[in-house]
Amino acid sequence: MRILLLPCDTRPPTLELPHQLARVAGVELLSPPLELLNDLNRPGDTARIAEWLREHAPAADAALVTLETLALGGMIPARRVSDSLEDALKRLEVLRAVKRDNPRLRLLAYGVIVRVAHDNDPLEEKPYYGEWGAALRRVSEWTDRVERGADPGELEEARKAVPAEVLQDWLATRERNHQLHQAAIRLLEEEVLEHLCLTLDDTTPYGLAARDRRRLEARIDELNLWPRADVYPGADEVAAVLLARALVNTWGNPPKVFVRYPSVLAEEAVVLYEDRPLGELVKAHLRAAGCTWACSPESADLILAVNAPAFKQAHRQPDFETVDTAARNLPEFVDRIAEDVSAGRNVAVSDVAYANGAEERFTRLLLNAVDVTRLAGYAAWNTAGNTLGSAIASGVCSLRGGDLIARAEATLSRLVDDWLYQSRVRGEVREALGNPSPFDLGELKPRAEALIEARMAPLIQELWVRHFAPRLPGVRLERGPARLAWPRLFTGVFPLRLVREGRVI
Repeated sequence: MRILLLPCDTRPPTLELPHQLARVAGVELLSPPLELLNDLNRPGDTARIAEWLREHAPAADAALVTLETLALGGMIPARRVSDSLEDALKRLEVLRAVKRDNPRLRLLAYGVIVRVAHDNDPLEEKPYYGEWGAALRRVSEWTDRVERGADPGELEEARKAVPAEVLQDWLATRERNHQLHQAAIRLLEEEVLEHLCLTLDDTTPYGLAARDRRRLEARIDELNLWPRADVYPGADEVAAVLLARALVNTWGNPPKVFVRYPSVLAEEAVVLYEDRPLGELVKAHLRAAGCTWACSPESADLILAVNAPAFKQAHRQPDFETVDTAARNLPEFVDRIAEDVSAGRNVAVSDVAYANGAEERFTRLLLNAVDVTRLAGYAAWNTAGNTLGSAIASGVCSLRGGDLIARAEATLSRLVDDWLYQSRVRGEVREALGNPSPFDLGELKPRAEALIEARMAPLIQELWVRHFAPRLPGVRLERGPARLAWPRLFTGVFPLRLVREGRVI
């Protein structure tokens, strides 16, 4: 099976993860050359991307398409570029042409509802966001609150606090992207698209993203398209989820998933950067991947073990007030995971206790109790939505694939990035550099990369030697030097491959 991928951007694991999971599932995944895609806020070449899609479509079975990449040059450029709606819609027309010329090609697409960034980032957002981010966030929140019945006074004051030209440009960019998503819904109605995911990036319960979500949901309601559409929080992981959905749609019977938590309160836990409690987020991601619920571990195709906070997700570890409390029993939770793995069940682990990295205590318990080379999936990166979607997609792809080495490689790669780097080394390097700007390292990038490599190399080797190599005889680890995809510490790149040297037992 050959699948084409137009990713939302080039940073790992956004681009790396779908290719890893394709190897797990035993399918061929092709994406455009990197020089055609965006580099941080530099847009990709939309004309050449469309030509690449037309060129490869005849030999492909399916294509996973990011609307923003095709129409605006990438998810991040879509927040910044001034391209007109007319131009964006013209570029989207290539999907009709490709489907007309290749009627057997299955097209699955996703678009990302423009976020209202939590930080005043002038690089991933409009340049003026560095100065006006807080004021624009206030406009966003009160626009939504007024639509839900709040007094308009606060909104009037919020709008007055932003220069008119800034507010007009910011809102116009959002509306252009919203109309692009409305056009994608029309493609779904016309059956050009097999499935459409419209996701909310770094969202909140109140704001313009919530308003856009309601508008999109109303249109899908009107057209009765919910069997082939999903609207939910997510972004960087959606390509992996659509890969899983593309596989599931060929199976006939959707995978049944049983969900485990470390606390009876976990489903109600508040998660950062999302607009709903954890339990509802899990439902949304399982549906997007084409999964259904199992009532017991024994009846499940996949166990989803969600390491969750008892009350609310946190940033700094340990947090004894909202995460690691008496309302959560991690040892018992890990016992159940170990039992599932020992029983031969497929288990995917999603660690969302803390944002932007794995929980130290949970990870050590897991490594000591479980043969992690046998996990069907593992993720602990960025938002809860990024982590959940990645783990679920990994689990689904593992149901199809029998390549245990590819599966172990995917797990090792995520542990290296999500645990060793994001939870441990990134903070150490930031302090060593004197806490530079989180948005642009500038001339500090080479020094940062040298520090990252020096710290990561022994940690990766120790993880491999203690928890992977003894269980993978005849396999060796090949690793390239660590680097940064973009000039910021958040985007580490850790090239590694597991290579067979002989028969694997």
